[in-house]
Amino acid sequence: MKRKWLTGNRITIFYGTLLIIIWECWLRLFEIPVYLLPKPSGIVVKFIQHFPLILEYTWITGIESFGGFFVSIALGIPLSLFIAFSDFLRKTLYPSIVALQLVPKIALAPLFVTWFGFGMMPKFIIVFLLCFFPILLNAILGFTSLRQELQNFALSTGADPLTVFWKVRLPAALPQIFVGFKWAAVNATVGATIGEWIGGDAGLGYYIQIASGDMKMDLAFAIIVMLAFLGLVLYFLVVVFEKILTPWHVSQRSSVHGGGMVGMQ
Repeated sequence: MKRKWLTGNRITIFYGTLLIIIWECWLRLFEIPVYLLPKPSGIVVKFIQHFPLILEYTWITGIESFGGFFVSIALGIPLSLFIAFSDFLRKTLYPSIVALQLVPKIALAPLFVTWFGFGMMPKFIIVFLLCFFPILLNAILGFTSLRQELQNFALSTGADPLTVFWKVRLPAALPQIFVGFKWAAVNATVGATIGEWIGGDAGLGYYIQIASGDMKMDLAFAIIVMLAFLGLVLYFLVVVFEKILTPWHVSQRSSVHGGGMVGMQ
C-alpha cells in the first residue's frame, strides 16, 4: 500500500513538473503576452514579491473557510442524528432539506452582502451553507445505511442500544460521513473566494479580483496557487482523520476511495 502510494505520487510529481516545463517553454517560444497567460517563472517571482500581503489575505480566507467548515460539522452531525433516528423528521424535515440543497447557494451571496455588509459574516455564511448540506445529507445516509439484520444481531448479543451505536452503527456510518466532509472541504475555499469576489474588501478572492482588474495575471495566478494550497490543507486534514478513524475500511486498503457522494453543489 505504501509503495503504491509513493509510486502514484512520484508519477503525479513527474507529470506536474513536465507540464510546468512545457508551459514555460511554450510561452517563451510563442511570446504569449503576460496579460493573457503568465509564465510559471513569473508567477513564482510575483509570489515571492507579494508574499507578505498574500499571507495576510490567506489568513482571512482561511478563517472564513475553516470556520464555516467546522461550524457545519458541529451543527450538521447532531442534526443528522435527530433525522436519522426519527421517522417523523425523515418524513417531514428531510424532503425540505433536499429541496434546499437544490437551491444554488452562490445566488444568495449578494443578498448576504446586502444584509450583513462587506465584513467576514456574509462569506462565513456562504461557506457554511456550501459545507452544511453535503455533511448533513451524507451523514443521514451513513446513519441509515446499516442493515437491520446487523443491528438486530448486535442487540441479540446483549448489547444495549448505546453500545450498538458506538460499536456498530457509528463505525458503519463513518465512511459515508467522510465523503460529506471531503465535499465540504472542497466547497469551503470555493465559497469563501466567491463571497470575497462579490462583496469582499479583503481575502484571496478579493485580491484576485484586484490583480485581474489591473491585468496583473502573474500575480493573480500566484494568489490562485496559495488558494489551491489552502484548499489542499483542509482536504488533507480530512483525509488524515479518515485514515485514523476508519483504518479498517476498504478505501484505506486500496488506492480507490469508495462511497457515493451526496450533496454536490
